[in-house]
Amino acid sequence: MKQLEGTEPIYLQIADWLENEILSGHVRSEEKIYSQYKLSEIFGINPATALKGLNLLVEKGIVYKKRGLGMFVSADALTIVKEERRGQVMKEQIRNLVEEAKRLEISQAELIKAIENEMKKGGKTL
Repeated sequence: MKQLEGTEPIYLQIADWLENEILSGHVRSEEKIYSQYKLSEIFGINPATALKGLNLLVEKGIVYKKRGLGMFVSADALTIVKEERRGQVMKEQIRNLVEEAKRLEISQAELIKAIENEMKKGGKTL
């Protein structure tokens, strides 16, 4: 049984776990995903909670239902998840970084240069 950690509601953790599986490539477009019952077994949770997490992904367009066959990853799932995560990074992490830079009196130019250097280390450029 896998453990869920965090303070978020369990259904959000289930949705996040599946989104991470898509981002990592463990689950691909048009691939069938675990049923609510299998997820409840894997995580030791109520099937209704697992279904709530799956339904959230349906609402986002990340998964879809095939009547009588189960749920599948949508063709656009990876794009949708990446865009959502990019938005989260820009909203939360960048805001926190900028606030801390202001407190430490790091200039915009210094901050941009540091980000560019970090991106280069990873083999990517802005």
